[in-house]
Amino acid sequence: MNKLIFFILFLAISLLYILDVNKLLGEKFTLFNNIKEFYIHKVVKITNFTEKYFYQASTIEELKQENEKLKEFRLLYESKNQKLTDLINSIKRLKPVDEKLIQTRVLSYVEFDDFTKVWLDKEKLDDQISGLVIDDYAAGIVVRKNDKALALLNGNEKSNYAVYIGKNKAPGITHSIKKSKYIVAKYIPIWIDISVGDEVITSGMDNIFFKGLKVGKVVSINKMPDMQEAVIEPYAKVLKRRFFYIYTSKLLEKEEKSEDKTANLKEEKKIKKQ
Repeated sequence: MNKLIFFILFLAISLLYILDVNKLLGEKFTLFNNIKEFYIHKVVKITNFTEKYFYQASTIEELKQENEKLKEFRLLYESKNQKLTDLINSIKRLKPVDEKLIQTRVLSYVEFDDFTKVWLDKEKLDDQISGLVIDDYAAGIVVRKNDKALALLNGNEKSNYAVYIGKNKAPGITHSIKKSKYIVAKYIPIWIDISVGDEVITSGMDNIFFKGLKVGKVVSINKMPDMQEAVIEPYAKVLKRRFFYIYTSKLLEKEEKSEDKTANLKEEKKIKKQ
């Protein structure tokens, strides 16, 4: 029975397909065709409108978010651009500096019982204190004595220069420790944290060295009520060296005055010799 009903339905559908009933209804019953066309048109129109509305709403939201980001980037750009402008202006106001690094040789000790003072094979006709360098490390200072270059090595009581200690850049001034291979940085502000193992570098604030030249590492700290001191093991092994470098830094506008002074000193020496 079920097979018979299925066969009859299959036969009816096949006949409708063969006779193209849909086309026939469309040609004979125009009202039905118009209703179908109207329905399809409205459905398509409503679908397009709905999609367009939701697409516009989504696009507007995306544009709002992008606009907020652009505002943030604009503010950051203006801030960075202002800082860059200020930096460029400050650089323009800086006076040009003439830096020199000259190799020199140790001639002799100044005194046989003090290994921290040596004569160098250079004349020194100005009173500016220069830096002494070996192996990219600060080794001491160079001063003028009898128009000759006198090196005061790390460990000498008068070998003093400005340093920074640790990541917090605590400022200090180097001094000697009697009969010791260590040196000490004094006058460190008590409120700045320093630690054993901190690296010590030149600060450049005294115009003796440039900023960042390595000095040594902190091995102990002595805290006092109003300041603290850091004992430093220097990197530079100064007592066995025969060659050093002298670092000098001068403002160019003062260079001419210095050269004039040097020339005058040389002229005075010639007159004295005569």
